[in-house]
Amino acid sequence: MAFADILKGYVLPIAAIFAAAWVVHRLAGRFVAAFSVVARLAPQRLRMREERRRTLQDLLSSMISFLAFLVAILLSLSFFVDANTLIWMVGLFSAAFGLGARPLISDWLTGIGFIFEDTFDVGEKVEILGIEGVIEAINLRTTLLRAPTGELYVMPNGEIRVIRNFSRGAFSTTKIRLKVATADLQTAISLLEALGEDAVLRLPDMLEPWQVLTSGEFGQQVELTLVVKARFGRAADLRSQILTMVHQHLAEAGIMLVN
Repeated sequence: MAFADILKGYVLPIAAIFAAAWVVHRLAGRFVAAFSVVARLAPQRLRMREERRRTLQDLLSSMISFLAFLVAILLSLSFFVDANTLIWMVGLFSAAFGLGARPLISDWLTGIGFIFEDTFDVGEKVEILGIEGVIEAINLRTTLLRAPTGELYVMPNGEIRVIRNFSRGAFSTTKIRLKVATADLQTAISLLEALGEDAVLRLPDMLEPWQVLTSGEFGQQVELTLVVKARFGRAADLRSQILTMVHQHLAEAGIMLVN
């Protein structure tokens, strides 16, 4: 067969197929982004969160790219073998690839699962594999996590088993430590327990009366700890309000805090 025939019959068509796959890969993000723009026109109650939209956009564009190149490979092989042989080869290759590339397949399958499971989203603060950070991007194979110290961790999706999601807590907690003289201990505990009941009514971000715990060591002074349950993300603001309230009521009762 002449070189011109090979070029015309195989090289150019295969090059065109992979060029088309590359174009799809480059435009995949725009396709999905255009679809998400249309989704924003839905009624407010049917719209997804912005973080979830960005996550699905990354995952779907990654899947489109993967499928584009997979189809390009299959179409290229069809130039050399008939359909029945191609099906047999794909089956045999899949079995061999499945045995030799289990981690890679596990990564892809987990990434596909992220499309249907709203486990975590881009922009959320999480802890994965013992590493805490903010999700920067998610694709079919990897999750990119930015640590507080600036490093970027690239985590294979198949390795992700346990996820600690700080952005989806039902509540936040804070602890307030106070030191009082041992002689004022019982009076302080009674006052703080009563104040905890009243604080729930006065502070809307407080979910239930706080717990009053003692250090268990009794000398000249005792450390008391208030364990407060607040609305998610409101613990820091609530802490300052509680400190002001506690200091005021203890001072009115003649109980001085020990430094």
